[in-house]
Amino acid sequence: MRSETEQTEPQGPEGGNAGTASAETRGARRAVTVFPVLVLLAGAAGLLTPGTFTGWSEAVPYLLGVVMFCMGLTMTPPDFKGVLQRPGAVALGLAAQYLIMPGLGWLIAQLLGLSPQLAAGLILVGCAPGGTASNVVTYLARGDVALSVSVTSLSTVVSPFVTPALTLLLAGQFLPVDAGSMVGDILKTVLLPVLAGLVLRLTAGRFIGRVLGALPWLSVVAIGAIVAIVVAGSAAAIKSAAALVFLAVVLHNGLGLALGYTAGRLARLGEPASRALTFEVGLQNSGLAATLAAAHFSPLAALPAAVFSVWHNISGALAAAWLAHRDRHAP
Repeated sequence: MRSETEQTEPQGPEGGNAGTASAETRGARRAVTVFPVLVLLAGAAGLLTPGTFTGWSEAVPYLLGVVMFCMGLTMTPPDFKGVLQRPGAVALGLAAQYLIMPGLGWLIAQLLGLSPQLAAGLILVGCAPGGTASNVVTYLARGDVALSVSVTSLSTVVSPFVTPALTLLLAGQFLPVDAGSMVGDILKTVLLPVLAGLVLRLTAGRFIGRVLGALPWLSVVAIGAIVAIVVAGSAAAIKSAAALVFLAVVLHNGLGLALGYTAGRLARLGEPASRALTFEVGLQNSGLAATLAAAHFSPLAALPAAVFSVWHNISGALAAAWLAHRDRHAP
């Protein structure tokens, strides 16, 4: 583990220095910057013209599969090698991911008195694994990208078993949870597409390398479509619940970012690794949460995930900009 004072050069997702950022990193940076705007527009389309998306709900799992396939295409063996090289830091990141956000989701649902549907949806957001946006935002914040990628990869691989169990434990008091069915859904829509993408990357790496820069945009389009469909499905209830859901999401995300950073500092991982945990904990795979909520609960339960999709990218980009600015002006 790094000492308190050790600093490293920022690395892109592929492990290269910032000065030689790959096309993948540059494309992902632009996608993360524009992502909230595009998803916000998608949500507005679902809210204003819900009839446009009538009958689209069955496409949501396939859209998520596209997102996870793109994630698999960006993975390489070193992403998992890092788990063996730094087991303590990765284990802490994984524990923080699956303890802090689920617990916060349950606590905030209780404190705000959310309806059973919204409470289950918020908890499900917390029980989801980390998303690939956390890797890019960690890079922008001059954090430990290698650690971020390792934690994201491992949390995704174990999600078919951890996410349903946590959802049953914490959300089961609000709504019935079919954990077995949820395991099957995550295996089909998350693990299999990720493994397919990883295998294709290993067997056709030279070709895949030419299109890496376009993958974030494909993911953005797919997640935007998921948000539009989810919002359209609960358009009638959004006006009365929107303010409360937004407050819940802001608290969930903000406290997650703060506690993720605190966990890294308390474990004396050093500043770069603590920044990685900040975004690994605070930024979730909200596309998966929205898909599972719509399939297992209701469109209204998917609303927290849809709002989270927009907000966590805004807050993550702002936090990364502030951290990078602080470094540039440090004595």
